[in-house]
Amino acid sequence: MQFADMETPCLILDKERLKANTAKMRSHCAARGVALRPHLKTLKSIEAAKLATDGKMARITVSTLREAEVFARAGFDDILHAAGITPNKFDHVRRINAETGKQLTLTLDSIEMAQALVQSGLPNRAMIEIDCGEHRGGIESGNNDLEGIARVLGGQLAGIMTHAGHSYSTNQIARIKEIADDEVNAATTAAKRLRSAGIEVPMVSAGSTPTVLHAENLDGVDEMRCGIYMVWDLSQFGRGVCGREDIALTVLATVIGHNRSAGVLTVDAGALAMSKDIGANTFLPDAHFGWLCDAKDLTPLGLSINTVHQEHGTVTVKDPAIFDRLPIGTQVRILPGHACLTAAGGYEGYHLLQGGFWPRFNGW
Repeated sequence: MQFADMETPCLILDKERLKANTAKMRSHCAARGVALRPHLKTLKSIEAAKLATDGKMARITVSTLREAEVFARAGFDDILHAAGITPNKFDHVRRINAETGKQLTLTLDSIEMAQALVQSGLPNRAMIEIDCGEHRGGIESGNNDLEGIARVLGGQLAGIMTHAGHSYSTNQIARIKEIADDEVNAATTAAKRLRSAGIEVPMVSAGSTPTVLHAENLDGVDEMRCGIYMVWDLSQFGRGVCGREDIALTVLATVIGHNRSAGVLTVDAGALAMSKDIGANTFLPDAHFGWLCDAKDLTPLGLSINTVHQEHGTVTVKDPAIFDRLPIGTQVRILPGHACLTAAGGYEGYHLLQGGFWPRFNGW
């Protein structure tokens, strides 16, 4: 790929790294005896989705109805919408059903939403979300409402799902394993409760990238969901979950200014290009808003974007020789702190390192 004439900022996707990452996760899950349901919220790309599923066009996870709609229109089946559904979204679900012939699986965690779904007349099945410790969505496996929700759903019960999002709070593999145990226990305990009550539970679904990789026991789990493994980022690198050589998504940016007296240079990748997420700094303090690397070979330059404005990224320069090494107009590639939010910027798609362009979509 020739970067010199490319307008920046833009996303660069290494297709070979993406292929390697997706193949490795498929093999890992197969060896553990569980199905993989890739989460496609990060790349929002039909082409990337096909790589993630090895071309099988089935069993995927999404976070928005817009994602569900686009992937359904592209021919994907067995789509799990893994965010809590509410009645103001039922019309959109109904349109997806009618216009694509696909019936996505929904997610809920209350009797009220189960009743609303059944009363709406929508035929879509729903997973009951279980809180395994993150305390974001879901009910605890011992909650008295669990059986009530299942009985309201009746034949529309698709199963039990949970998500250990709090696995990202640590860089200790031993702690990730503990969280994975809690995740599996929460999901399987809920399923056992319902089955003991004579209620069929077709599917038990769990997952986050760290727990998929480090769970020691997946007995009773049918499938695992994860997504960031496809491209990785500095947040995962800082936690020791991936290597720097696994990161497949970068931002191509240009040096647009020098302020030698202030000791900073400026790149054209600011908050909208990189996001304001600094979660990577918890375990990689110098990540800031992204590492600057050589555009051709991704060698780190020892520089980070320290401050972001809407379209400007400010880089602190301690060695004056950097100004001569990176004159105005020089292109750099930036390793993102959180690839999901970086990709969600104003980009229309991915320039493939090996050549070509993959469009992406946004919206809810």
